[in-house]
Amino acid sequence: GGMRGMTALVWLGSAVDPDEGIRFRGMSIPECQKKLPGAFTGGEPLPEAVLWLLLTGKIPSKAQVDSLSKELRSRATIPDYAYKAIDALPVSAHPMTQFTTDVMALQVQSEFQKAYEGGIAKARYWEPTYEDTMNLIARLPAIAAYIYRRKYKDGKIIPLDDSLDYGANYAHMLGFDDPEMLEFMRLYISIHSDHEGGNVSA
Repeated sequence: GGMRGMTALVWLGSAVDPDEGIRFRGMSIPECQKKLPGAFTGGEPLPEAVLWLLLTGKIPSKAQVDSLSKELRSRATIPDYAYKAIDALPVSAHPMTQFTTDVMALQVQSEFQKAYEGGIAKARYWEPTYEDTMNLIARLPAIAAYIYRRKYKDGKIIPLDDSLDYGANYAHMLGFDDPEMLEFMRLYISIHSDHEGGNVSA
């Protein structure tokens, strides 16, 4: 029975309703589709809008979402050594092996590590943790896209497009620019935005 009946995680950001599925801050996926800003009126919610909702518990305005999208793009630069860490592995390595290797390689730039070595007070741990979290969220699409293109395509890096949002940029860096694919990726990332918040595989 594993841990049946034992509370292992308390997370207010999301929950799995037995009848309606995942709820983000109490909102079902269809409610998120109606209430959260999209790239255009009537479009799928932008992943940045779901991130805002999860972090603050509030429905963001389109201006707030656009600001967050710009912030994530400003943090999305991948250092050359990170690509070299992936390239050090055989192309046949499982994509998750390549992915976790590169996430670990990015630790070199950890704001938390720098602050910890500088003697930061425990009460302020959240500050560099937040910076590391935002940096990682910003960089994951480019890393995942490179691994995909390395393993299944020509291995060429498609650079981030400053005019695109988070989900659309991920599709673009994978090599898909059809507007329907951009919308699909926005929805896909939105639905999976809290995958590790206690809802794994729900």
